[in-house]
Amino acid sequence: MNLKLISCSFVFVTAMAVQAQHVMDVQTKKVGAEVSPTMYGLFFEDINYAADGGLYAELVKNRSFEFPNPFTGWDISGKVTLKNDGPFEKNPHYVRMAPSGHSDKHTMIENHGFFGMGIKAGEEYRFSVWARVPDGGKSKLWIDLVDNATMRDDQKLGNTSVEVSGKEWKKYTAIIKPNRTFAKAHLRVWGDSKVTTDVEHVSLFPVKTFKGRENGMREDLAQALADVHPGVFRFPGGCIVEGTDLATRYQWKNTVGPVENRPLNENRWHYTFTNRYFPDYFQTYGLGFFEFFQLCEDIKAEPLPVLSVGLSCQFQNRRESDHVAMDALQPYIDDCLDLIEFANGPVDSKWGKLRADMGHPEPFNMKYIGIGNEQWDTPYFERLKPFVTAVRAKYPNIKIVGTSGPDSEGKMFEKGWEAMKAQKADLVDEHFYRPENFFLGTADGKKRYGNCGALRYDSYDRKGPKVFAGEYACHGAGKKWNHYETSLYEAAFMTGIERNADIVEMATYAPLFAHVEGWQWRPDMIWYDNMRMFKSVSYYVQQMYAMYKGTNVLKLTTKDPADAKGKKQIPVAGQDGMDGLFASSVFDKTTGEVIIKIVNTSKKAQAVCVNLLDMKGERTAETITLQHKGSMDDENTLDQPLKIRPVDGTVQCGVTGKKQQTVLNDVVPAMSFRLYRIKK
Repeated sequence: MNLKLISCSFVFVTAMAVQAQHVMDVQTKKVGAEVSPTMYGLFFEDINYAADGGLYAELVKNRSFEFPNPFTGWDISGKVTLKNDGPFEKNPHYVRMAPSGHSDKHTMIENHGFFGMGIKAGEEYRFSVWARVPDGGKSKLWIDLVDNATMRDDQKLGNTSVEVSGKEWKKYTAIIKPNRTFAKAHLRVWGDSKVTTDVEHVSLFPVKTFKGRENGMREDLAQALADVHPGVFRFPGGCIVEGTDLATRYQWKNTVGPVENRPLNENRWHYTFTNRYFPDYFQTYGLGFFEFFQLCEDIKAEPLPVLSVGLSCQFQNRRESDHVAMDALQPYIDDCLDLIEFANGPVDSKWGKLRADMGHPEPFNMKYIGIGNEQWDTPYFERLKPFVTAVRAKYPNIKIVGTSGPDSEGKMFEKGWEAMKAQKADLVDEHFYRPENFFLGTADGKKRYGNCGALRYDSYDRKGPKVFAGEYACHGAGKKWNHYETSLYEAAFMTGIERNADIVEMATYAPLFAHVEGWQWRPDMIWYDNMRMFKSVSYYVQQMYAMYKGTNVLKLTTKDPADAKGKKQIPVAGQDGMDGLFASSVFDKTTGEVIIKIVNTSKKAQAVCVNLLDMKGERTAETITLQHKGSMDDENTLDQPLKIRPVDGTVQCGVTGKKQQTVLNDVVPAMSFRLYRIKK
């Protein structure tokens, strides 16, 4: 996505509204630590109808009749019976549609979709079905897209038909082109009035999916992912990796191979929150590991799959018997090794051949693997060890991501880090959904420079594993939604991530997706209904960092206000005397640009003077500013998707002194995030 949405000139406010000028120095000559290409990325978990009903473009719910209630999502009429000896071993159910015996009684099945089906006029939709005529001969199925919610004379939005022949199961396809747009359409399949027909795996996809893939992603949502320019994509979760119990854990081998033969899995989020309860929330695995890897290629992100370590969710399972015994871990370890072979192995290997058979003979070149999600203490440390040993022995170049557990600080967090150092994990996955004071580096009104805020990573051990900030979001006190203020604080926090690129290798906001009618957790990065979507303010913060992450850190400092002699230099990270300013800087070798990010979290505009040391002459700085002049509680919505978004502008850089050193003078608006790009 091009962030140049609006051209504008910034007007300087009067001196009465501006705090005292803050002077910063950027060392432009000597570049610092490399910024990892994976630094800013995306984390996907199937929560809030993120997969089925969201990113995965399938419009039919319960397409193989495998839900515990086989007719969930369906209405039936006439002679419809359920059978369980179908052509797909892992999805054996199908329906038999027999003639009613009367000319005015019709046999029909009707699917509601996920909160309805979003249908656009003039677009093509690919209907497919596996069918047969059990008694032999031929039959015909009529397929309608309908609007049965309005008072029109004809409910049909579009229709087609397929002719079925023979006793053997075959796949049939047809195209429907609706005549008008409707967000809550249903799909009807009418049986033959004279011949019995068996029907299985009823599917409807838009032809126009992301990259045109038949079993593909919803185009607008996947494009929004690509527009972030993510460096890494972590999948498939999250807590669904663990499952509520071992039986419901995510098993990657069930998600590959023919889509018709991928078994249903219970989604642990459908019953977790009784205040927002969705008992029909399951995983069909249509969006499986092959599709995840393929999506990573399409959006140019490194894949980071996460697998079960043999522990079910520790929050919900406190007994040792709830987890896999140490002497029974081998199948889980094999799953880990087999996944690496699936992703990277040659076509003559077992799992590499399956990848090739699915249409991708070239390896996916996976470099990272996560083992365990948000788990902690001795049960995790003991189980992780044999995984590490096995992966190191067979695939020494794969980077292993362990976890420090669900806490962002404290005894158990520190214990997790010590264990990951002892086991020589390459990265440690940290999670923190925390309030504003955490992201600003304050607690109870006092500054904390250790385990929270933009100074969090300044004191981390540089000799141990790298950091993966795998799940984080600022949760406002009593305001847990995507409002502007918390997004700004996330931007402030991220200056500390950027400044510490030598220890932080990747970071991903979470959660990623939410359906406006099916959410259970918020805030979230991207919201949508059946037809539309909008990007939260947090999305734009992540995008500004990811698109302009640079290649190397540049040292940006200011004089310590507490140093009477004025010689000590400190980072600009909201400390006393900084008046709520946070800043970081990088250099991009590919574009030759110095990139400076300044976040003003105060309620007043701030005058800044940035000395670009070792740069000479006047220059024009390209700017991108995220600013909102309304309520700090405001957010983007489906009806106002661009209410708050970045705008472009320019600031002229002058010179100072005999050496004509380049200097940037600007006034950063109150409660804003401004990015500067200056050609070196």
